[in-house]
Parts: sequence; C-alpha cells; structure tokens
Amino acid sequence: MSLFLDAFWRAVAYCLHPRVIALSVLPLILMVALALGLGWLYWDTAVGGVFAWLESSALISSIGNWLQGMGVGNLKTVVAPLIVIFAVTPLIVVGCLLLVAVLMAPALASLVAERRFPALERKKGGSLLWAIAWSLGSTLLALVALVISLPLWLVPPLILVLPPLIWGWLTYRVMAFDALADHASPTERRELMRRHRMTLLGMGVLTGYLGAAPSLIWASGVLFAAAFVILVPVAIWIYTLVFAFSSLWFSHYCLAALEKLRAEAPAAPPGPIPTLPPIENVPLTIP
Repeated sequence: MSLFLDAFWRAVAYCLHPRVIALSVLPLILMVALALGLGWLYWDTAVGGVFAWLESSALISSIGNWLQGMGVGNLKTVVAPLIVIFAVTPLIVVGCLLLVAVLMAPALASLVAERRFPALERKKGGSLLWAIAWSLGSTLLALVALVISLPLWLVPPLILVLPPLIWGWLTYRVMAFDALADHASPTERRELMRRHRMTLLGMGVLTGYLGAAPSLIWASGVLFAAAFVILVPVAIWIYTLVFAFSSLWFSHYCLAALEKLRAEAPAAPPGPIPTLPPIENVPLTIP
C-alpha cells in the first residue's frame, strides 16, 4: 500500500511539470490545426453534400422550411453545418488522442526514469512493434469480453461492475507494459505483473473512473450546442491530463517495483578461490 500511495502522490506532483503540461495541450493544438486544414479544403463540399442529402428527405425539408419561416435561417446555414461539425469532431479528437497517447506514454515513462531512477538499468524488454501488438491484442480481448458480458449488463449491479473491471484490466495491461518496456526484461515484466496484478488492476479501474469525468463534459457540449466550441476542448484537455496522470502513476509504481525486485535478487556467489601451484622444496641458503 505504501508503494501504491507513494506512486499516486508523485504522479499528482508530476502533472505540474512543464513537459507534462505541454504534452497535455498537444491534442488541442493538433485538433485546431487539423480542423482548420480540413475546413479550408473540404468545408464547402461537406456542407453542400449534407445539404443535398437533407433536401432528399421530405420530412427534413419541411423542418428546414419551418426554420426559414421562423426567421432562424435556411436549412443549409443552420442544420447542415451542425451535422458536419458533430460528425467530424469525434473523428478528429480520437485521431489526435491516439497520436498523443503513442507519443505521451514513452515520454512520461522516460521523464520518471530520468528524474527518479537514473541508475536503473535499461534491459529493453519490449520493442515498439511488440508494444503495439500487445496493446492491440489486449484491446481485442477486452472488446470480446465486453461483447460476451453484454447480457449480464441487464442485471443492475453488474452493469456498474463489469465494464469498469474490463476497462481497468485493459488499462493496467497497456500502461504497465509501456512503463516497463524500456527497463524490464521479459522475465522481470511477467514477474512484476504476476506479483502486483490486483494492485495494478485497481489502479486501472480507478483511472477508468477518472476518465469518465471528461465524458460528462463532452455530453454537456453535445446537449448545449452553444457551448460546444468551449466544452469539447475543455473535455479533451482534461482527458489528456487524466491520461498523463495514469501514465505517470503506472510509471512510478512499476519502476519502483522493478527497483525493489532487483534489490531482492540474491547476489552472485563468489567465484572459486584460485589455488596456487605447489611450491617445490627449494633448499634455503643463509648468507
């Protein structure tokens, strides 16, 4: 428990580090740049395509006529741009977050190692390709577990337990691997994940609940279209900051556990004492 709490407060303190703050703002910069670029190239085409699709529906066309009669504006200037914004924004956000996640986890693990564990040997137990395969495989298993467990969600208590457990398992698998990829050997990584499985799973569940907070802000942005432009970037920044905290928490915990594991390893037995060749009997002469 002391290792759990120690890693927790250290992760909170590291969230104030300038490098962490810069990484948490990176998705917003990428999102704005990508949105401006796509808007410059495809905005008129996208709005025109949506407008043509809306006009093909008699019901939606009548709604557009009603809006125009109310003085709100025609269908093209009100509904079509909103549909384009609501459809494209999640894709841009997910793409930016995935890119930042790939860049952020190794950078934060390296930050923790540089500042707190500079003497910890790097055994390079996980390559980038192996980390990607590990993450994809774990994600696939989590999705299969979600699909299989869907009928159990009809039981009221289980819907509050099963999804957090599954996502917590996925979080601890991916985060722990990323934290140990550069420093631990495959044998050490397996041993640490075996010893600390329940603690790491608890950390994954807790960070999963923390990740639900930005979703509430995101939902508010969808419900209140007027605040969409403000609330959604705030939700993205909070989500990235939660991700940074989670990565820092796992990095502090896993690297400290690795250091402790290596300290427990028995020292190498001393080698055999070399034996001198027998001294021949040489007569001593006294001058």
